[in-house]
Amino acid sequence: MRLLTLLLSLVALSFSGFAQPTHWNDLRQQAKGQTVYFNAWGGDPAVNSYLDWVAGEMQQQYGVTVKVVRLADAADAVKRIQSEAAAGRKENGSVDLLWVNGENFRTLKQAGLLKEGWAWELPNWRYIDQKKPVREDFSQPTDGAEAPWGSAQLMMIGNQRADIAFPRSATELLAFAKAHPGMLSYPRPPDFTGTAFIEQLLIVLTREPQALRLPPDPATFQQVTAPLWAYLDTLHPLLWREGKTFPPTPARMDRMLADGELALSMTFNQAHVDNLIDRKQLPKTAQAFGFEQGMLGNVHFVTIPANASAQAGAQVLANFLMSPQAQIRKATPSIWGDATVLDSATLPQPLRGQLEAQKPAHLQSVPYLAEPHAAWVDALEKEWLQRYGAK
Repeated sequence: MRLLTLLLSLVALSFSGFAQPTHWNDLRQQAKGQTVYFNAWGGDPAVNSYLDWVAGEMQQQYGVTVKVVRLADAADAVKRIQSEAAAGRKENGSVDLLWVNGENFRTLKQAGLLKEGWAWELPNWRYIDQKKPVREDFSQPTDGAEAPWGSAQLMMIGNQRADIAFPRSATELLAFAKAHPGMLSYPRPPDFTGTAFIEQLLIVLTREPQALRLPPDPATFQQVTAPLWAYLDTLHPLLWREGKTFPPTPARMDRMLADGELALSMTFNQAHVDNLIDRKQLPKTAQAFGFEQGMLGNVHFVTIPANASAQAGAQVLANFLMSPQAQIRKATPSIWGDATVLDSATLPQPLRGQLEAQKPAHLQSVPYLAEPHAAWVDALEKEWLQRYGAK
C-alpha cells in the first residue's frame, strides 16, 4: 500500500502544473537512446542495489541506458579524465557522470575539466534545500558544475547502556578513552571516515577556525593545527592497541563494536545504525550520536566532465537523482538511508510526509559543521602519516 501511495503521488506531481522549460524538453529528446556511463563508488551493497534501481527507472522513464562503473575510489575516475584531457580527447570521454565531492571536485574544476552552469537549470533544483551547502563544495563554489544528490554527516556509534554515557565533546571523548582504555579507535587515514574524524577534531580544537575556510598556509599550518596534534598525542596511547595500529575501515570498526572489542564505531551515514540493526548486526539499543557543538557534514554531488559523450543523458540522470521519487527511496533506511538534499517544505503532501518519515530512528541529531577547504584533506593526511603512520 505504501508503494502504491507513493506511485500515485508521483503521478499527481507530474501533472501538478509545473511547466517544463523548452530547453529541458529538448534535452530529454537528445538524451533518449543515449548510454550514460555513471562512475560511482561501489563499496557498499546498499548503494549498488540503489544504483541498479536508478538504471532501471532511467530506461523505463526516459529511454536512457545507465551503465554504472563501480569505483574503489573516485580518484581513479579523476585520473582517467585528466589522462584523456592530456591526450587531447575533448569529446567522447569515458566518464559521463561522476559521483564526487571535496578534493576530487576541486582538482577537476581548477583544471577546467568540468561542464559548468547546468545544475541550477535542472527542473528538480526547485526542491533543493538551500540551507545546506549546495552551492559550494568544501568551500569551493560549484558554479553550477555539480548537482547535489545526498548529504552526509560524521557520527559516532555506540550501544546505550546504563554504565556508559556517550561523549558529547572532544573533552568528553578524551575522558571516555581514559575510562575505557583500549576500547576506542578510528579508521586509519587516508580512509575517508578516518580523515573526517581528524578534520572534526581540528574544527572544534583549533584556535583559528577562520583559517580552515582557505587553503592551508605553510607558514601558519603548524600553529593552526597544534591543538589537534597535542590532543592526538594524548589520545593515541589510550586507544585500541595503544594507537600503534588502526582499523582499516569503518566496516571493520562496526564488527569490532558488535563483538565488544570496541565501545564506539564511526560512520558518515546518519541512517547506518538503522541499517545495521535491520541486518541484526547491532542490537536495537545502538545509537548514532555526535558532539553537542556539531559534527562535520557535507553534501555529495554528481558532476559532468567537459568531454562527456552523453551530456544530455547525464543531465537527465542528475535531475532524476534529485527527484522526490529517487530521494524518498534513497533516504529509506532499509534501502540506503542516505540523507536527502531536498527541502521537504517544497513538496506537496503526501510526498512531504513520506520524505520526512524516512528520518532515521536511531539518530541523535546534532548541528552540521561545514567542511574545511578541500586542500586541508591532503595536508592533514600527509601530516598524520608523518607523525603516526609509521608506528
